[in-house]
Amino acid sequence: KGNGYCSITLVLGGNSVGRVWLLRGLHASDKEKPADQMQLMSPVSSLKDDLKNKLFGQHVASEIIFKAVTGFMSNKNPKKPLALSLHGPTGTGKSFVSQLIADNIYKKGRDSQFVHLFSATHHFPHQDQTATYKSQLQDWIKGNVRNCERSMFIFDEMDKMPPGVIDVTEPFLDFYPRLDGVSFQKSIFIFLSNAGADNITQTALDFWKKGRDRKEIKLKDLETSLSASVFNGFFQSSLIDCDMLDAFIPFLPLEYRHVVQCVMAEMKARGLQPDKDEADKLARDLVYFPKPENVFAKSGCKTSGTFYLLHSD
Repeated sequence: KGNGYCSITLVLGGNSVGRVWLLRGLHASDKEKPADQMQLMSPVSSLKDDLKNKLFGQHVASEIIFKAVTGFMSNKNPKKPLALSLHGPTGTGKSFVSQLIADNIYKKGRDSQFVHLFSATHHFPHQDQTATYKSQLQDWIKGNVRNCERSMFIFDEMDKMPPGVIDVTEPFLDFYPRLDGVSFQKSIFIFLSNAGADNITQTALDFWKKGRDRKEIKLKDLETSLSASVFNGFFQSSLIDCDMLDAFIPFLPLEYRHVVQCVMAEMKARGLQPDKDEADKLARDLVYFPKPENVFAKSGCKTSGTFYLLHSD
């Protein structure tokens, strides 16, 4: 309420098909001015610091994301929206880094009304409602970009998205100056997926077995194995066929030392003095894989915050 949109639960044939977003007329009093919500500057220094100090074990992803986001935000007249596809095992920082990006662009960060998060299992749960979802999503994106051209859209669990739904974003990601009077060229689209996780993990494990430093892993070491799994993860989407995505960004599985860093960061975020001994103890109690090496944390840093709360005094 108050942002020009309302939501209801649509029921067809007795089955709920999820949330339907209804557009209504926007008035000056109904919306906050985009300039009041955004940092009208390139987030170069702040994003670099956040990626360095808050995202652990992801040197490949950090470098690509920093260059892509700061380059895009520094361009006053981009020719197309920024479209990033983030891939890797669970708990490795894909959702977290999308929040960092939002925090460095909008004054209200991830809580800004111009940041829109979609979860495949929550917003698009029924395979037989693809046509309805496509119509909803197209209207939602178009209405919000009309309200703010610097809108951000985050799509989580892309590997669980009903086939065809995400294809409605293709025209918005192209080089069109305007579609139906709306310019999408300054918007950001981020797609999150576990697709490619097995291949990424195997590459990291191969480096570990050879005694090579993890930081020696380069994007080129992951590109070939990632490409096929990413294609499957997007259900042969037209986004792949038409080269609408600007970058495929791999996230590596996290090791014990990275989990320790996550726990210490959680302590600091809660206003406590980071305690490495305590962080070590908590990290040791997590589950690691594969057997028998036990190199990588099964859930990455995904449960580190909750685990800390459950095991701290």
